[in-house]
Amino acid sequence: MTDKTRDYYKTLLEIDQNLDRLVREIDVLNYLNPLNIEQEKKRFFGSKFSEDPVFKYRKLKFDPYTLQRQLFSQRLEDIPDEDIYKLYYDAIYEYSGLVQCVATVGKGKKFFYNSLRVFGTPTEKDVKNAKFILHFHKEEDAEEMVPRYNADQAQAYFQAFGEHYPFQFRIRQSNSITGAAMALNSRELVVKKNRKFSDNDLKVLANHEIGVNMLTTFNGLDQALRIFSHGFANNHPTQAGLGIFSEYMSDSLSLKRVKELAYRVLAADSLIKGYSFSDTFDLLYSQYKLDRETSWLISLRAHRGGGFTKDHQYLPGLKKVYDYYSAGKDMGLLLTGKVALEDAELIEKLQQKELAQKNTYFPHSFKENKNTNDKLKFLLSNLK
Repeated sequence: MTDKTRDYYKTLLEIDQNLDRLVREIDVLNYLNPLNIEQEKKRFFGSKFSEDPVFKYRKLKFDPYTLQRQLFSQRLEDIPDEDIYKLYYDAIYEYSGLVQCVATVGKGKKFFYNSLRVFGTPTEKDVKNAKFILHFHKEEDAEEMVPRYNADQAQAYFQAFGEHYPFQFRIRQSNSITGAAMALNSRELVVKKNRKFSDNDLKVLANHEIGVNMLTTFNGLDQALRIFSHGFANNHPTQAGLGIFSEYMSDSLSLKRVKELAYRVLAADSLIKGYSFSDTFDLLYSQYKLDRETSWLISLRAHRGGGFTKDHQYLPGLKKVYDYYSAGKDMGLLLTGKVALEDAELIEKLQQKELAQKNTYFPHSFKENKNTNDKLKFLLSNLK
C-alpha cells in the first residue's frame, strides 16, 4: 500500500484497526462447545434417549453491552467509498449478532433467535436437496473408513500435513469440541481427544481444517485490512463450502460424508419445527436409521447453545463453491481471507485500490481435481 493510498483511506484504516481490537474475543465456537459433552452423552444414552442433555458452557470474558456500543460508535460515514462503506456496515451488524449469540449461549430460545439472525435457516430448496441426497444407496465402507488411530496419532498426521504449508500453527487436544477437529482463528487446531480416526478421517480433516480453514486465516492476516481475517458478513457458507470442496478435490469426500451434510440440514430444520434434542435424535436414529453415535453428534451440533442453525450452510455452501469453480472463476478471490463468494467482485476492487492483495497461500487440493467418484460429481451437478 502506497503512502498516497494510506492517506486517502486514513479513516477506513483507523476503523479497521478499531474493529480488529474489538472483535478478537468474539469466537462463537469457543463459547458454544459444551464443557460436559461426555458426561451428558453417557446420561442421555443411559436414559434410553429420553432425557435431554443439560450442557454447561464457558463464562464470558467480555462485557457484551460495552462491546456492542463500541462497535456501533465507528464513523462509517467518513469512509470515502460506498461499496467499502457497505462492507463494513454489514460486517458490524454481523459482529453485533455474533456478540448477541455469545452472550446468550445456553439461554434457550434467546440464543436460538440470535442464531437465526446470523446464520439463517434451511430453505425449502435446501431440505429438498438434502432428501435428494439421501435417496442414493449407501456405499460400502472401504478399509480406509475403519477407525484405527488415536488422537496422538492424528495429531502427528496433522503436524506432518501442516509442514507442506509455510505457516505455523499450534495443535492441542480437547474433549470439549463437537467435531473431530476444529481450526480456530487463534491459529490453533483442536483435535478431539477421545476419538478414533480412520485414514479417510485424517485426509478429510487435514484438507478441510488445515488446507482451507487455517489457510484462509493466514491469508486474511496477510491483508492490509483486518476485516479479511475477522470475516466479511455472511462468509460462513462460503468458508464451509470451500472446506468440503477441498475434500472433494483431494478425493477424500465420500457419499457418507455428503449424507452427513444432508442430515445436518434436516437437524437444523427440526429446530424450526420446535423439536427437542431427543426429538431430533429420534428423527435421525429411528426414522433415518443412523447409528446412535452419528445421531448424537448431529443432534449435539444442532442443539448446542439453545439451537445453532449454522450447520445447514455446508450443503448450499458446497454447491455454490462447486458451481463457481465449474464456471472457471478465480478461486483465489475466495481464499483471500474469511470472505463471501458474493463479494468476489468487491475483493477485486479492493485489490485494484491497493487495499488488498492476492492470496499468499493456495490449497494443494485446489491445484488438481483428483476426485474419482463419478456419483459425487453427478450429485453436485444436479443439486438445485
